[in-house]
Formats: sequence, structure tokens, C-alpha cells
Amino acid sequence: MPKITVAVNREACIGAGECAMLAPHIFHLDEENKAVVNEAAAAEADEALLWDVADSCPALAIILYDEHGDQIYPQ
Repeated sequence: MPKITVAVNREACIGAGECAMLAPHIFHLDEENKAVVNEAAAAEADEALLWDVADSCPALAIILYDEHGDQIYPQ
């Protein structure tokens, strides 16, 4: 199964915190109220969860990449 990776566009992040509420083991808000990814936890996460979290972000700041490094969300 292809593995996706996740990143946060910190310029776009508005600190809504949906990501941290849905997947607190993967995302947290830092002192600037911006989302940060725990890359080790994200690598072990269910891909459906990553899609759900990315889709929940009101600022579309969570970016998903396919196994080739191509952006697959948002498009």
C-alpha cells in the first residue's frame, strides 16, 4: 500500500486546532498557535485518519503527499 506523508503550511495555519483535537498523537499547537506534526507518529498513522484530519482543517494548511512526494491534498 502506498504511504502518504503529511506536512503543515505554517503560513496558512490559523491555529483552529482541529488537527490536534482529532489526532493529538500526531499534531499539536506550538507557542505560536501553529500546528506541528509528530513525523514518527504520522508515519505510523492510518492513512484514512490523515485524510480526515487534512479535510477538517478550515485553512487547508495540512498538506498530504504521495509516495513520490507529489502533493495530493489540497489540490
